[in-house]
Amino acid sequence: MRPIKWRCSTASVEKAISALVNADSTRERILDTTVELLRRHGLGKTGVVDVARALDMSHSNVYKHFTSKSALFDAVAERWLAQVMAPLTKITADKKAPAAKRLKQWTRTLAEVKRKKVLGDPALFEVYNSITADAHDVVAAHVARMRDEVAEILRDGVRSGAWKLRSPGATAMLILNATARFHHPAMVGLDEGRTDLAELDALMDVVIAGLSN
Repeated sequence: MRPIKWRCSTASVEKAISALVNADSTRERILDTTVELLRRHGLGKTGVVDVARALDMSHSNVYKHFTSKSALFDAVAERWLAQVMAPLTKITADKKAPAAKRLKQWTRTLAEVKRKKVLGDPALFEVYNSITADAHDVVAAHVARMRDEVAEILRDGVRSGAWKLRSPGATAMLILNATARFHHPAMVGLDEGRTDLAELDALMDVVIAGLSN
């Protein structure tokens, strides 16, 4: 059998790339506008038609990128959570730093990012809180990703000989649960930033000492 020869002109490739870039740009504009409307008017008064009107486009164009209002709001929540994860992923990926240092920095950064998002824009956080209350799959995926990143740091510690543990995944969840009051959005909101994050650092010192024994 002769190999199939794909013929594709440079112009057609450039056109396809341009279409993808434009689609991503439109998607981001829709999300940006949705966030702004949610901040101004709240969840109950923001719909696909409102977003389309603000962007001066048809609502059918919004539906090309998001199949429903629920899908649009889920995407807003996903992006919010992705912004939380971005600095954490950098810490996880820094294999040159000792695992203990990264674990402590990771939990501290998580607490700082959540505090900034929750307390820095409380009106918008209330909207996100309402969205995520129904976006179970989105939240579950976020928790799983946090667990996986902590587990990766733990495995690095095991490989280096610093720690001994049988189940990094289970231990990662224990660490997230133990530190929840410093980074769970609802608890951060109730605390209103009164808790000194030095308490979190002290807690992580105890956790790391336990991992080392």
